[in-house]
Amino acid sequence: MKTYLVNHLRIPGDIPNAQAVDYLAKVEATVEPFHGRFLAMGPLDVLEGAWPGAVVLMEFPDRNAATAWYNSAEYQAIIPLRKNNSINDLGLIDGLPDGFTVKGYAEGIRSSLAK
Repeated sequence: MKTYLVNHLRIPGDIPNAQAVDYLAKVEATVEPFHGRFLAMGPLDVLEGAWPGAVVLMEFPDRNAATAWYNSAEYQAIIPLRKNNSINDLGLIDGLPDGFTVKGYAEGIRSSLAK
């Protein structure tokens, strides 16, 4: 099952500094050995609520690959470039199984509540 990394990214002043650009130049090479890929990156068109900053969405083949990438020596070496120059909320979420429906999910909740 695919796993997605979501990063709610805020850059002070909205303009990346030299260290942030160094991070961007290096990060993709750390992702490739784990078969990760960038799916979306940039500002969000907010429909409800507030979302200051931008979003980065990445895909990995599974949670093990995503975790192995994050913990890899190559990525750990460049994390300070990101953390020292931006504000990030990072998380992993697994994709949904084939055949998943929100209606079916709701029915499962109803069944559990009825017991």
